[in-house]
Amino acid sequence: MANSAINPAWAELILAVKQNVKPAVGCTEPISLALASALAASHLAGPVTSIEARVSPNLMKNGMGVTVPGTGMVGLPIAAAVGALGGDPLAGLEVLKGAPVEAIAAAKLLLVRGDVKVSIQQPCDEILYTCVTVFTAKESAMVVIAGEHTRVIRIEKDGDVLFDAAEDCQVEGKVQTCSMENVSLEQIVEFAQGVPFDEIGFILDAALLNNELSREGLRVQYGLHIGSTLQRQLDRGLMANDLLSDIMIRTAAASDARMGGACLPAMSNSGSGNQGIAATMPVVVVAEHLACDREKLARALILSHLTAIYIHHQLPALSALCAATTAAMGAAAGITWLIDGSYKSISMAISNMIGDVSGMICDGASNSCAMKVSTSAASAWKAVLMALDNTSVSGNEGIVAHDVEQSIRNLCALASQAMQHTDRQIIAIMASKVA
Repeated sequence: MANSAINPAWAELILAVKQNVKPAVGCTEPISLALASALAASHLAGPVTSIEARVSPNLMKNGMGVTVPGTGMVGLPIAAAVGALGGDPLAGLEVLKGAPVEAIAAAKLLLVRGDVKVSIQQPCDEILYTCVTVFTAKESAMVVIAGEHTRVIRIEKDGDVLFDAAEDCQVEGKVQTCSMENVSLEQIVEFAQGVPFDEIGFILDAALLNNELSREGLRVQYGLHIGSTLQRQLDRGLMANDLLSDIMIRTAAASDARMGGACLPAMSNSGSGNQGIAATMPVVVVAEHLACDREKLARALILSHLTAIYIHHQLPALSALCAATTAAMGAAAGITWLIDGSYKSISMAISNMIGDVSGMICDGASNSCAMKVSTSAASAWKAVLMALDNTSVSGNEGIVAHDVEQSIRNLCALASQAMQHTDRQIIAIMASKVA
């Protein structure tokens, strides 16, 4: 069935998923910097001699502690260098997917020579911002990305403006956006249940990519190897061999690989690989346990990812709130639908999670993200079990309201307002480590 033949509101939701659920190799903040470097270098001839970059405080926070795929190194400077020397400027968030070994070696040499400098842009009004200038012996090019991980707003070469988003009618790297302003959670559930399967079959790619990343995380000791550590403790008899353990292990393993520098792509959600993993893997594990067919899995995944997008749409792009928690609320919705199917139970599961993990902070992208992802996945399963028992955190408790939509708004208001001070404190603490 053609997309144009379905309910226009449903077509908008499909567009929202396609815009926000995309493959990404590596943590998306360093990858955004790598993309800017690759684009700048693509306008130059001759070998790169040096790179200078300025990034927003939040991008610095999320780039300091993460391993860049294929390099075995941590941080933004190696991302900028590999992007310039071996990145594909047309590949978006997969810019480093095919970086040659020789380019990675040359990038490391640039770092050894001290020819790559990354600093914080101050002041900076954008949460996501990077400005990269790449130099050769005879020329230079500058690229600015702002607002979104792949949204190029300015390109210059030797001081001459080649592209300016304020003057050009079409912004490079940006497509027509889908608004979630007039969408409700109940409408998302109705969509997931009723949309023709042919229209949403593409979401099964999320299961394919993130499941493969999970297997890689169990095969190789990446980062803190949370998934494989839990698996070993299960084998020792210190954890139960049950569905909760399987959810935690397989979800954490995907994050281990993603944060530990695996070259495999994650299917991201709202610009984050970990959010994509948290919205995907718990649903996949439960669907396998229930022996669900492809269509039922697709409907659960589209519900999970859309719920995650819906909640994240009310949040800043980056904040002090760990968004793996909100992505896992999507997973709770998807799992509940697989087992129960009712909007009431889905609402209860999400409210239970808001009452459980709403205070988890984001202290930058790093290997420890896998711990937060596994915690969020475990919380999702606990929240589902409570909802299936007709048990929910009541509207008289904490930030949870009697209506799930208000509970979501309360959580997002916390992240958008009060936690902004927390975010500045976290950034100050992290910046002091490299001062």
